[in-house]
Amino acid sequence: MNDLESTTAPVARSQTLLARLADIFSAEPRNQEDLVTLIKAAEQRGLLDNDILSIMLGAVHLGEMKVREIMVPRSQMACISIDHSAALVLETITRSAHSRFPVLGEDSDEVIGILLAKDLLPLVEKQQLKNLNVKDLVRPAAFVPQSKRLHVLLREFKANRNHMAIVVDEYGEVAGLVTIEDVLEQIVGDIEDEHDDEENGLIKASSGRDHIVKAHTPIEEFNEHFQASFDENEFDTIGGVVMHHFGHLPKRNETIKVNAFVFKILNADQRSIRLLQVTPPA
Repeated sequence: MNDLESTTAPVARSQTLLARLADIFSAEPRNQEDLVTLIKAAEQRGLLDNDILSIMLGAVHLGEMKVREIMVPRSQMACISIDHSAALVLETITRSAHSRFPVLGEDSDEVIGILLAKDLLPLVEKQQLKNLNVKDLVRPAAFVPQSKRLHVLLREFKANRNHMAIVVDEYGEVAGLVTIEDVLEQIVGDIEDEHDDEENGLIKASSGRDHIVKAHTPIEEFNEHFQASFDENEFDTIGGVVMHHFGHLPKRNETIKVNAFVFKILNADQRSIRLLQVTPPA
């Protein structure tokens, strides 16, 4: 091969790839369903791998989801009180292994700000932790409604450089909290670190009788939480049970009733179910 052929070959391959992409996206999508179809077609033609496809579909569906679907409910928030001593603050930080904590005022239902664990380090370095006054370290908290769309929240997180927001209901009462990690997980899947407990946070109370349940929740834990009787030998996870009864990979907002439980798909990619809304029997 001469020098001319060796330099033109990569260009030709690049032009071929662009032509294939142009062919796939030549028909302008009329709605989100068309867009999803085009993205899946790109994967089928080998232009995207499965992981990239999953991320793209997660990003597309982000605009459909609301904060209430992924928030940590009020009952499961790890909080610090404005009058906590240094010992109690350290105990809460150590026990939860979180880096940010809502700070409660004299009224336990009032969130007055956020405490960052890293803000304690200067006190530790100067051996002044015993003089800790939580009020001196509180940072302003961001508040968002339960109904806010996740793509809007992500944009606000980026613009304001916040990593956590306090979620309020329609009456202005604290309903829970949401973090930037919670939002990103809807795009890329679960983000686990060395402190994550596999059995922690799989089932979260929502509104009324509804619960938000991760699809990989073990059947044994699901049965124990809801006093249910799903077969623990036939399937490993509740997502497997739901998938089996659908008979196909369900899409977002599809619902099915199994053993008097109502399951609604909140998030799923092209390979598996991620997140469920579960309404147990009355």
